[in-house]
Amino acid sequence: MSVPAISLVADGGDVLLPVRAQPGAKRVGVVGEHGGRLKVAVTAVAEKGKANEALVESVAEAFGLKRSQVTLVSGQTSNQKTFRLSRVSIEVVQSRLAELFEGLAR
Repeated sequence: MSVPAISLVADGGDVLLPVRAQPGAKRVGVVGEHGGRLKVAVTAVAEKGKANEALVESVAEAFGLKRSQVTLVSGQTSNQKTFRLSRVSIEVVQSRLAELFEGLAR
């Protein structure tokens, strides 16, 4: 499976990652791509920030980052969100995306 085009943006030593959230899902983790965004599913419901917290944890785990390196910068009440991945290069993020999508193809 080829890696879908996720619209990553390098920002200094950080990377901005566009995400399409799927709260209230049956499974957790990266499930694909939607409209140039990484689609991430979480079981938490979208109320009182529960899904956002679960998304931060899922994104950190998916990219092998500490939770403190992942910050929600926009889309707090939307399913279209942008996360800042701190102190990581765009090349590392692209490589990890390739690994994630390879795993989905199996």
